Amino acid sequence: MLLSFDDYEVQSRKLAKVLNIPCEIIRRHRFPDGEHKLTLPPELPEHVIFCRSLDHPNEKLLELLLAAKTARQLGAKTLTLVAPYLCYMRQDIAFHPGEVVSQGIVGDFLADLFENIITIDPHLHRIQRLEQAVPADNAIALSATSLMAEFLHERFKDPALQPPVLLGPDNEAEQWVSTVAKHDQWTYGVCNKIRTGDQDVEITLPEIDLHGRTVILVDDVASSGQTLAVAIKKCLYNNAKHVDVLVTHALFVNEAVQHLLQAGVRHIWSTDSVSHESNIIPLHNLLKDAILNLQ
Repeated sequence: MLLSFDDYEVQSRKLAKVLNIPCEIIRRHRFPDGEHKLTLPPELPEHVIFCRSLDHPNEKLLELLLAAKTARQLGAKTLTLVAPYLCYMRQDIAFHPGEVVSQGIVGDFLADLFENIITIDPHLHRIQRLEQAVPADNAIALSATSLMAEFLHERFKDPALQPPVLLGPDNEAEQWVSTVAKHDQWTYGVCNKIRTGDQDVEITLPEIDLHGRTVILVDDVASSGQTLAVAIKKCLYNNAKHVDVLVTHALFVNEAVQHLLQAGVRHIWSTDSVSHESNIIPLHNLLKDAILNLQ
């Protein structure tokens, strides 16, 4: 059985359908003091899959704790967490005394609850494998880059269209933009970013002629949108014809989308790892294969 919450119901039902298993939505009731009461199905099979992306994570992590512990009491022997967006992965080192390194703490928390954890394009900086951060029996990190490349291939397959230039907005995006570009052997580059604050960045474009070209900014996560907005302006200043954005995880907090529109973006595309109006690439088949390989 697949269990989910109402904030990720659409994607969860698609995944359950391709797995040919039932999907139930955990009911939530919020008391006036802010506490939640959760209600699961009264009987559960031995293997239960929880499906929920962990954007806005703090409340969701507590609900996963309550639901996973209860699932064990209701008969589940094996628990799998499908979290297309996995939270707290970027905080992997203390830059100042006393800073909490949340990656390992949250990773241990999830590994204590679930035997299997499946995610997509986790934001890993200084480690190579997900199990280094999340020591579950099976910690599986998938990538949406092949789906993103196929989407762009279909979008630009008309021979009358000039191939786009793909850019990563910073050095950390190189692994994603290079893989997407390789599918059709498109030109790609990576911007140099200097962050001067949470909302302030400086961008230097790579030495690629953008005159009259369509530029697609490719990244794993879009949060405040500030880096992307600066990159969009730089590309258009350097005579790019259009600038589009393609990301795996569309967090887009606060006025992020408005910032991109004001900067001059044409299209904003994302996978459905996080529910957002820009979702255009579904992930259920990619996740299905990973789940079936657990058997």
